[in-house]
Amino acid sequence: MTVLHDRIEMADSSGELTLDMMFEWVETMPVPEGYKVEIVGGNIFMAPQRDTHWDIILDIVEQLRSKYPRKRVKSDVRVDYPGHLNGFASDITLMAEGAAKSDKGLWRYQDVEFVAEVISRKTGANDYGPKKDAYAAAGVPVYLIVDPYTGRWHLHTKPKDGEYRGELSLDFGDEIDLTGTVVGLALETGEFPRD
Repeated sequence: MTVLHDRIEMADSSGELTLDMMFEWVETMPVPEGYKVEIVGGNIFMAPQRDTHWDIILDIVEQLRSKYPRKRVKSDVRVDYPGHLNGFASDITLMAEGAAKSDKGLWRYQDVEFVAEVISRKTGANDYGPKKDAYAAAGVPVYLIVDPYTGRWHLHTKPKDGEYRGELSLDFGDEIDLTGTVVGLALETGEFPRD
């Protein structure tokens, strides 16, 4: 994983660094194949995707697809969130019915109904910290963290005033009951692999 903490020496006419400028810069970088790139709080993170990580993502996507059309389920697609330079490529994003891209060709965070992040060892602190805060500030109704290192999942619901008021943590093997949320289904976790 590579983390770039220094400010990029680029600015628009107002002198402010923007996510668009940072992503344009990232596109010129030699990013190794199989690496995911995100900008969290103005820092660029690149992390390789592991088999365990992908297997869990695919398992959740397949379960979501039993109810939702492909066009609503996204993976590693850029969405800009509230806060300082937050351009996330979440592992799984469920868009609202009728969601449309902005004039800039990006999905809007206001249309995100569900996000799931599968923990990677080197970037997990982002998922538990600043990304969780950004999702809550954006009012994302359901945020799920799946941690293959601990064999546990963490469900965050009921965003209010920039924080999640509902939290539940259980083990792999325990069902994630989302029937009382906008997602409206239960996710099975018995086949989630561990690292």
